[in-house]
Amino acid sequence: MKAIRVHEFGPPEVMRIEDTPQPEAAAGEVLVRVKAAGVNPVDSYIRTGTYANKPSLPYTPGSDAAGLVESVGEGVTRVARGDRVYVHGSLSGTYAEFALCKEPQVWPLADAVSFEQGAAVGVPYATAYRALFHRAHAQPAETLLVHGASGGVGIAGTQLARAAGMTVIGTAGSDRGLQLVREQGARYALDHHNSGYLDELMKVTGGRGVDVILEMLANVNLDKDLNVLAKHGRLIVVGSRGTAEINPRSAMSRDANILGMTLFNASEQDLKSIHSALVAGLENASLKPVVGQTISLADAARAHHAVMESGAYGKIVLVP
Repeated sequence: MKAIRVHEFGPPEVMRIEDTPQPEAAAGEVLVRVKAAGVNPVDSYIRTGTYANKPSLPYTPGSDAAGLVESVGEGVTRVARGDRVYVHGSLSGTYAEFALCKEPQVWPLADAVSFEQGAAVGVPYATAYRALFHRAHAQPAETLLVHGASGGVGIAGTQLARAAGMTVIGTAGSDRGLQLVREQGARYALDHHNSGYLDELMKVTGGRGVDVILEMLANVNLDKDLNVLAKHGRLIVVGSRGTAEINPRSAMSRDANILGMTLFNASEQDLKSIHSALVAGLENASLKPVVGQTISLADAARAHHAVMESGAYGKIVLVP
């Protein structure tokens, strides 16, 4: 089979497509024929060799995919050969024609959801769900700021929050991105390149601020975020590319909570509850992943350059 392999950590160009043996499903395992694989920023961090969870070399990148069950090992009962599924987590990596998974890493994909959309579910939607409901304990009627709402996690957070009865304020950095944010259900879409956009946020909330913030770039926004939180607000750090300096008084005066999160800390039970909710949302169409770019598997290096660029618009997926 064809697969992307990384033999040394480094820039995107260390990823090369190679012929590798096709995995076989052992007991409790599922082999998925990959129709599309999701590209996440964390894939890029891991590839550089600087991420906390560093795989042994050589390896195949990727944890998200969608496709058809090719075969199942002994004891597998949740899926069968030919089933449409999405994948969150893989034993062999998903940037390949086939991905070997544990049974709990494979979930049913609704017929109305394309494979490209299915590949956009795993990390973005599970991250947004855990951030909002496991960490922030978000509630209906609360107001949410999604700081960076036009990317994969931002779109997921917006859709999940609207389905839960929250009011969403989303930011983006382009007219195209702002339109996308509105289309996903945000009541207000603000351009975070405009110097006064947080003043506008305070105006539309009547000076109160927001109850929850989903933050994708904490090294840039964390201190500013604290000034637009309502009392007892919760700020969830989903992403950061460096250090941040804050004024602790901004948190003190609001009894604010600054919470970090990573999916690597989610338990098996956490993931079960998350994906059970996501499967239902895909089935009832309250969740509709947005694919921004579809790129050939052989062009994975270009996808890794693109996923780190500013001006996110939907999800980047690879197709074998």
